[in-house]
Amino acid sequence: MSITGLDPSTPVLVGVGQASDPLGSPGYRAASAVGLAADAAAAALADTGVDPARVAAAVDTVAGIRQFEITTPGAPAPLGRSTNYPRSVAARVGVVARRAVLEVGGGQGPQHLVNELAATIADGRSEAALVFGAEAISTVHYFAAAAGDRPDFTEEVDGDLEDRGYGLRGLISQHQARHGLVGAPAQYALFENARRARLKLSRAEYAQEMGRLFAPFTRVAAQNPHASAPTERSAAELVEVTERNRMIADPYPRYVVSRDKVNQGAAVLLTSVATAERLGIPRDRWVFLHGHADLRERDLMQREDLSRSPAAVIAARHALEVAGITVDDLATLDLYSCFPIAVSNVADGLGLDADDPRGLTLTGGLPFFGGAGNNYSTHAIAETVQRLRSAPGTYGFVGANGGVLSKYSVGVYSTTPVPWRADESARLQAAIDAAPAPREVREAEGWATVETWTVAHDPGGPVGVVIGRLEADGRRFVARHVAGDTALLDLLREGEPIGARVYVRAVDAGNRVTLDDRRMDAVLPARTPGFRTDYEHLLVRREGRVLEVTINRPDRRNSLHPPANAELDEVFDAYFADPDLWVAILTGAGEKAFSAGADLVWAAEGAPVTVPRNGFAGLTARRSLPKPVIAAVNGFAMGGGLEIALACHLIVADTSARFALSEVRVGFVAGAGGLVRLPRTLPRNLATDMILTGRRLTAQEGLHHGLVSRVTEPGAALEGARALAAEILQGSPTSVRVSLEIMGETEGIADTVDAVRHPSDAMDELVFSADAQEGPRAFAEKRAPVWRNR
Repeated sequence: MSITGLDPSTPVLVGVGQASDPLGSPGYRAASAVGLAADAAAAALADTGVDPARVAAAVDTVAGIRQFEITTPGAPAPLGRSTNYPRSVAARVGVVARRAVLEVGGGQGPQHLVNELAATIADGRSEAALVFGAEAISTVHYFAAAAGDRPDFTEEVDGDLEDRGYGLRGLISQHQARHGLVGAPAQYALFENARRARLKLSRAEYAQEMGRLFAPFTRVAAQNPHASAPTERSAAELVEVTERNRMIADPYPRYVVSRDKVNQGAAVLLTSVATAERLGIPRDRWVFLHGHADLRERDLMQREDLSRSPAAVIAARHALEVAGITVDDLATLDLYSCFPIAVSNVADGLGLDADDPRGLTLTGGLPFFGGAGNNYSTHAIAETVQRLRSAPGTYGFVGANGGVLSKYSVGVYSTTPVPWRADESARLQAAIDAAPAPREVREAEGWATVETWTVAHDPGGPVGVVIGRLEADGRRFVARHVAGDTALLDLLREGEPIGARVYVRAVDAGNRVTLDDRRMDAVLPARTPGFRTDYEHLLVRREGRVLEVTINRPDRRNSLHPPANAELDEVFDAYFADPDLWVAILTGAGEKAFSAGADLVWAAEGAPVTVPRNGFAGLTARRSLPKPVIAAVNGFAMGGGLEIALACHLIVADTSARFALSEVRVGFVAGAGGLVRLPRTLPRNLATDMILTGRRLTAQEGLHHGLVSRVTEPGAALEGARALAAEILQGSPTSVRVSLEIMGETEGIADTVDAVRHPSDAMDELVFSADAQEGPRAFAEKRAPVWRNR
């Protein structure tokens, strides 16, 4: 036992540090994020009260909080960045750590790392751990826009790194992004408006509440030497929309939104009690972690109540329970404050009022002190430690939020020595995950009720976003307004949208919502199927009952970009609607490729990438292809090209053809049906081989394994497809259509007899058709039948 009577491995916080480099200040240094974090780390080592070099030598673990520019894939770093951020910082302060961690993204990161590394120390797997983070966003923005010399923050650093990744799963989706839910303000605004509806407050009343909540934060920030916006503002000033305080996403004007243009860094040092004693760190520097919890909320569309985040409240209560105290015992609180709802959600759950005399922030909060990326709560922990040292025996609470009210980590601190106490977050998380969730529909159709909403004020104009429930079955959907539909925007900007009856329709670009079905038909008129006289990216030819469609982009190996996809979707709509066309052939121009799939050059140039609702080439996601489509494969059918061919009923390939799903080679997956259709077409092991390695299959191999129907001589795939089409035309088009329909209906029925007995309305259509009469009559009269396709 140590002299404190505690187990020697008990974790304790012994040093904290903060640093800032305000743009334009007399001492401005244009420090990098690495430099700011190193300044804060050096301050934390010195804060122990003993020789910093001696303390640095004891640190075996360094953990860095992700900067914004390494939080999302492809984020720019105009001034460069370190290849190993934690070890770059460690090297500057003389730490040679055996372990370096780059934490997953999210504002919960600092408190989560403290919780995790404290447990690691308690288990005897570490003696001293240094947690740090920083952002130099103001400097980066200033120099990125300024002419002349710019600092270079590039660093190539060797050494092991435990990179935990971006951690974006469940926080953002392509589907949500298509509907305007990209940035944090729009997503948090959905929760905020749902909360207003639950409280039955008017727009003006709720704005006053947000101002009342954050006005005390501005007073704290005004006194904080590290604050990026140290200006005290009244409640009214915070929420009055002006030119400077413009609306970001309803109901958020700029002043109540997290401020990201900061130059700030902070660090925390943890050791075991034994290490602190060995280093001679004075007892008045020691602060213990009495309670802790880490929980994750359900994903956005899976939350039963969009006005609350119960996981955050459960985490807060559990941390207090582990500490053995109540909220009334706390002397200080710092609630993560990226947006008002992040504060009010936890405050509501703990019974805290906006004017609680203890205050709800120690720093001034993210909109005023500064939203230092994922690292804000390291500053909150540093402030908490300093306050508790000045009032020994009191308790401080830090609540750290990540994602979109998604991840919440809590720490309860005090100078009072306490043994390490494990939490039960895993048990609580299991209960959260098991809770019932609303059913979601990706393609929404019909009358619905608005559940919550926002209007995001983007540079390209306002974007109205609605989450609602279908009247028919209660399923939840997300939709955006139709460009030019001022009637819905007026409701969202000035009316009371929640509970309003609206109409939603799925289109190629996603779900769109209007006030009623007549308005929907007016602003989004249905496309009447039909052929044009000319196409930009296709060649379309009718030959009797056969339609031939050629992808005409040979210079791009017939890869598809959004305009080509849209034309194909339109052509196949017309084909399936035309009773005089009975078979379609799809091929690619030239000899090199049927199709190389998606146009990666188009995507790499930053152009928007969209796919029709019916899928790639207008085929891969269609519910059914009611008439035959033959793929005539000449050359490569790669990636999306193979997915198109797989969606067709039959494949005719010449001997030069090569088939592959090459997506893994470029960082994608075969998401347009390849992952589903290829294992159902080929032996599973062969399909898996192709999917995981990009292995190419020849035409003969494809014929052998059942992928290809027929193989022709080089350059003769189209002729082979025409011959196959001619054979199909000898049969009844009604029989062909009904055969395809029944095959589709019975595909998912495992039992053969059940499939054979499956009742089909299509069979009734055939029995009473003109073709069913013509076939036997022509046979009896020994003549060729004259099919009617009816």
